[in-house]
This record gives sequence, structure tokens and C-alpha cells, in this order.
Amino acid sequence: MRATLQVDPIACTGHGLCADLLPELIELDEWGYPILANNVPPELVALARRAVNACPALALRLVRTQHQLTTRHSYQRDRRDGTRQARSEGTGGLPQ
Repeated sequence: MRATLQVDPIACTGHGLCADLLPELIELDEWGYPILANNVPPELVALARRAVNACPALALRLVRTQHQLTTRHSYQRDRRDGTRQARSEGTGGLPQ
């Protein structure tokens, strides 16, 4: 299981409390809005949960996701008969 932080940019009012509680993963931009790290390491999940619970605007979320292979479909037109065919492409799914 992986965990990631997400912020609702509309709900966020830029208090900056999240960055005070979790400076390892959250920085503030020049206006005081959070810039989040991509993944939350297992050893920081408890601190991330604390930052989420302390958000006065309820704009910060901790989301647990399973690592899985994602598939992207793209469509190409067959030049012979003009029909469309779906082509699947794996996007990797390797841990970062």
C-alpha cells in the first residue's frame, strides 16, 4: 500500500499549518499554499495523518492507494477501411 497527500485547491485557504506539522513533505509557495511531495513514506504516515486532521479548511487528504499497472487506451484509424481500433499501452507501474 502507498499513501499520497492531496489538497483541494479550492477549499485550501493557505493557513500553512500543514507545512508547520509536516515540513518533510509539504512546502509553501510564495502565497502560502501547499506544495506536496508525491508519496508519503511509511514512517511519515502518522505525521501526515496528524497534518490532515489539523487542517482548518479540511482541504488536505491522505489517500491510500494500491500499486497497480494502469492501462491507457489510444485510438488509431486503420488506413485501409477507415475504422478505429483500440490499442492498449501499459504505463509501467514501477515504483518511483
